[in-house]
Amino acid sequence: MTAGSGSGLPPVKAPWIVGRTPLLEHAVSDFLNEVTRQRPWKRARWEELLEALDEFLGSPAPLLAYTRATGAAWVQALHEIEREDAQELLTEFRAYLREWGWLDSARPVNVAD
Repeated sequence: MTAGSGSGLPPVKAPWIVGRTPLLEHAVSDFLNEVTRQRPWKRARWEELLEALDEFLGSPAPLLAYTRATGAAWVQALHEIEREDAQELLTEFRAYLREWGWLDSARPVNVAD
């Protein structure tokens, strides 16, 4: 049985992440590998947008620097023509982070998402 995707098990993280502060780039890498495997045509664009988000948050940003509020601020800082793609990406990225336990493992217990 694998972790995540509703299995009730915590996600399996690479050994280099265990014991370290999770960075946004760690979660981005896993997200791009998993989600864009199903939709490869989105990889280049989403990778570009997520790199821009990381830079906006102070690359290398800790995962917890990304919140609903910082995500919304980043979207508003983009050119208008990029905002729809960015919002779609953040919706999927946040769902991925929650489903695979990234947010739960990165923050103290009992802190709401």
